[in-house]
Amino acid sequence: MTDSVQSIETLAKRFFDAIEAGDIAAMRASLADDAAIWHNTDELVVTPDHTAQTLTGMVQRITDIHYADRRLTAFPGGFVQQHVLTGKRRHDGVAVRLPCAIVCRVEGGLITRLDEYFDSAHVATFRKFATS
Repeated sequence: MTDSVQSIETLAKRFFDAIEAGDIAAMRASLADDAAIWHNTDELVVTPDHTAQTLTGMVQRITDIHYADRRLTAFPGGFVQQHVLTGKRRHDGVAVRLPCAIVCRVEGGLITRLDEYFDSAHVATFRKFATS
């Protein structure tokens, strides 16, 4: 059975809303166990568990996380979303922003492939003091 465009839109909203809320378990539940997550900045493919670990670190270091200017286009088999991830670094209150495009394949109500596209300069600023 093919996922409807409406159910894909709902999945995308639930996925990003969960990250905004710091609910990494809910975010992880939107990903298939064998989902592949690719980053343009390092060209690595990582697992859902690795992504959950990374996002856990992000929500520990960044407050007021918000996906601003969400532009979601869903279609049979997946979706594309452009947004600007914003927040404040917890240790110094400095505002951060990360423009992004995400392309996802969806099967059986879960994200099976997620390709994220960030500008590497924005990523460096966003991750500055990541160990703080």
